[in-house]
Amino acid sequence: MNNKKAPSAPPSFPALIQAFFAEHITQQRALSPCTVAAYRDTFMLFLDFTTKHCGKSPASMKLADITPEVIRAFLDHLEQDRHNAVRSRNARLAALRSFLKFASHRDVASLHVIESALGVPMKRFERPMLGFLSRDEMLAVIGAPGISWISQRDHLLLGMLYNTGARVSEIIGVRVADVVLDGVACVHLRGKGRKQRSVPLWRSTVKEIRAWLRLNPQLLPTSALLPNRDGEAMTRDNVAKRLALAVAAAAKVNVELADRHISPHTIRHTTAMNLLQSGVDISVIALWLGHESPTTTHHYVEADLAMKERALARLQEPEEKIQRYRASDSLLDFLKTL
Repeated sequence: MNNKKAPSAPPSFPALIQAFFAEHITQQRALSPCTVAAYRDTFMLFLDFTTKHCGKSPASMKLADITPEVIRAFLDHLEQDRHNAVRSRNARLAALRSFLKFASHRDVASLHVIESALGVPMKRFERPMLGFLSRDEMLAVIGAPGISWISQRDHLLLGMLYNTGARVSEIIGVRVADVVLDGVACVHLRGKGRKQRSVPLWRSTVKEIRAWLRLNPQLLPTSALLPNRDGEAMTRDNVAKRLALAVAAAAKVNVELADRHISPHTIRHTTAMNLLQSGVDISVIALWLGHESPTTTHHYVEADLAMKERALARLQEPEEKIQRYRASDSLLDFLKTL
């Protein structure tokens, strides 16, 4: 009597996708909600593309359908049709790679297909120079607070972005309870990968936050410090639009700002560069910005031309001219015989 069990059938493609999201990245790897959302968006884009490109519905897809040709076509679609930057293209590819590596442990029979798909390389790109504002330009963008509720919120928003160097996701996630105003004033930020850090606040920022809280007594400790009109946390798009309006107003006086592309991340770069130019150690700046790798912070040193000029001035130029080497006649004669 044969007691051997028949080999179980490999999981279907939809089952792999569900296990990848429900078990692997949310439970086993415990990735942040933002990362999970980015992975989700990648697969929604990829499955929408393959439906049109391969003529297959997501439910009928198989791992064998994810060929290098399909992946490359999808990446070209992102760049050419959706006009995504190379960074976005590489981020989508990284999400697909993560899924394929997970699938290789669940469907061993498809290893040859997966290995072939994993061979699609990341695309190299030139890293642009970091854009940042001078202190005077930044103060012009922040401007003076108006009398309206929106104007006072925007002034505090831009001031805190400059004070903390926070990412947009960090600043809109600040709750009232995250702000410490007594003793050593600081704000607790939740960064990438749910890492937390505390950033000190200027006295002017503390004074403005106190005034803001007096103006909004309805805010609870769990409320967003900088809410929208509905009392909810601001969105990334909301912050970008409010900054654009502030830049447009500042450009009426500082005309050079009119032709600049200034995003919320530009303020983060500005904070870092101003700290660097003030003589703050680069390791402190890395902690201030919440950089996981010091290499990221070193990009600010590369962008600071004034710092390079000061370093060059300390390097004494050689006074003597370099003598050109002249070979002896005997050596020339030897070379001529070769």
